[in-house]
Amino acid sequence: MADLVSHPDEVKVVSKRFGLGATEIDRYLELDGYKAVRKALGMAPESIIAEVKDSGLRGRGGAGFNTGLKWSFVPKQSPKPKYILCNGDESEPGTCKDRLIFEHDPHSVIEGVTIAGLAVGAHVGYIYIRGEYRYLSEIMQKAIRQAYARGFLGKNILGSGFDFDVYWHGGAGAYEVGEESALMESLEGKRGIPRIRPPFPAVVGLWGGPTVINNAETLASVPHILLGGAEWYAKLGTPKNGGTRLFCLSGRLNRPGVYELPMGYNLKKMIYDVGGGMAQGHTLKAVVPGGSSTPLLTREEIDVPMDFDSLMKVGSMLGSGGVVIVDDSACMVKFALRIMSFYQHESCGWCIPCREGTDWLKKTLTRFHSGGGVRKDIDDLQYLSENMLGRTFCPLGDAAAMPTISIVKKFRKEFEDHLDGKPCPLEKAEAIERSPVMA
Repeated sequence: MADLVSHPDEVKVVSKRFGLGATEIDRYLELDGYKAVRKALGMAPESIIAEVKDSGLRGRGGAGFNTGLKWSFVPKQSPKPKYILCNGDESEPGTCKDRLIFEHDPHSVIEGVTIAGLAVGAHVGYIYIRGEYRYLSEIMQKAIRQAYARGFLGKNILGSGFDFDVYWHGGAGAYEVGEESALMESLEGKRGIPRIRPPFPAVVGLWGGPTVINNAETLASVPHILLGGAEWYAKLGTPKNGGTRLFCLSGRLNRPGVYELPMGYNLKKMIYDVGGGMAQGHTLKAVVPGGSSTPLLTREEIDVPMDFDSLMKVGSMLGSGGVVIVDDSACMVKFALRIMSFYQHESCGWCIPCREGTDWLKKTLTRFHSGGGVRKDIDDLQYLSENMLGRTFCPLGDAAAMPTISIVKKFRKEFEDHLDGKPCPLEKAEAIERSPVMA
């Protein structure tokens, strides 16, 4: 299992059982496990939804939509079965928080899925884990078997008359299926490409039935909200951004790791206090605040609260909580190329702006970084990225465009330094893999 880190500023809610053996159901029960389900069985569905809504819990997968409000969109009556879908396809570069939940506290996910089922009247839940996390499947499936054996899943849960089944499903390793409609396509056994919306999953989702789709961290937070109360949870964070968040700090820091901090925790303090500051010999150049799809912040912009609304005001996003530190040794042209190479590879190819846009951006950045760029390329990179925004079936096109736009705007000088046949000034020319100039 992964090494765990800690800091005095942490407020452990989702992570409070990490490292305490809670993968075993007996230990989980000792640590208040399944108490929230017992409480939820005695509550009206509307009361559960209201509690989650009032807590200020927002989707921890990236979109940041109010969880209780999302649940309220599911129709009370439906001719088709309703479903709960846990999105554990954690594929955003820089993000590794859900892995720790599955690894150390899998029953919390099961409990959260079950409570969501109670809230919307669903009787089946799926826990979808990314293909690269297949090594965690044994832990998750064992937890599901234990929950069935103790009566927390299956028919007539705890004598309540409520039936609920949970299934684990492993992906095949595609970034695209992190998008909720593509995730449903994959779960149905089809190619993982996005659906045109509307209709939205809350009304027409998995196999045509109303479906709630939430991130693993989101669902793992729900049992704690029911036990502690909406008011308690909301006060941990900032207005409209309740609770805590698992932040994944990576890069040339003295103490990288996954830390659970209150929503609204200052980014600068997170880097220099929680993360221990930059490793010796390096200075901060930029920060990716929420996974590779979010616009970058310069070192002058990092004195900002880490919540959805505050980051939106400074032109970025909280995203998936993957805080990537970019130091002074990084070439920003190459950084943009690495990001674009990922999204070009992961594009499902269904829509032209994403399929062609990511490919041309990658080719241009490759040539530019190798010393074959011209001045017009700089404006073309920004123009093409801006024209991808909002023109794709799913957010993958936006995810590729937004960081590129921010890099070109904020680090234009580094692009200009590559002009006139100059390869990357931060690397030896002979180490560069040159690409032919495009016609």
